[in-house]
Amino acid sequence: MTPASIRPLVAADLPIVAHLLRELAEKYIVPEFVPAARISFLSKNDEDAIAQFVTDGFRYHVAEIDREIVGFVGMRDNRHLYHLFVAVPYQRRGIARQLWDVASLECREHGHTGAFTVNSSNNAVAVYERLGFRRTAPVQDSGGILFNPMASTADA
Repeated sequence: MTPASIRPLVAADLPIVAHLLRELAEKYIVPEFVPAARISFLSKNDEDAIAQFVTDGFRYHVAEIDREIVGFVGMRDNRHLYHLFVAVPYQRRGIARQLWDVASLECREHGHTGAFTVNSSNNAVAVYERLGFRRTAPVQDSGGILFNPMASTADA
C-alpha cells in the first residue's frame, strides 16, 4: 500500500472532501438520527459550510494516495478536532493517525498547549480512543444529533 501524503486543503479540494464527508456520514453517522437531524447535520457539513469553516479560520489537511484524496482533517481554534474522515477502502491503515498527527502538531506550533476536544459520532468513539481521546460526558443529543464529547491529554 502506498503511504498517504498529507497536505493543506486547497479550494479545489472542497467538492471532494464534501462528497467524502456526506458519503461517510450517510453510512456511519446520520442513520441513527431523527430525519430532521439528518438533514440538519448534512446541511451544516456540506461544501458551502466547509468553505465557510475555512474562511472562518479552521485549518484543514487532506490525505492523498496516488493523487486521490482519501481522507481529511479539520481543526477549529487550534484545539477542537472538527472533522476527521477517511474513505472506507483506506480505513484501518493509519491514515486517520497521520492526519491527526499533522493537525495536532500544527496546533501546537500555533501555541496550543492543552487538551484537544472532539464531538465523536457513536461509530467513531473507538477511533478517537486509539488517538488518545477519552469520553468526558455521556452521549449528548442536540436536536436529534447524537455525539460523544471527548478530550485528549496534552500529550496525545
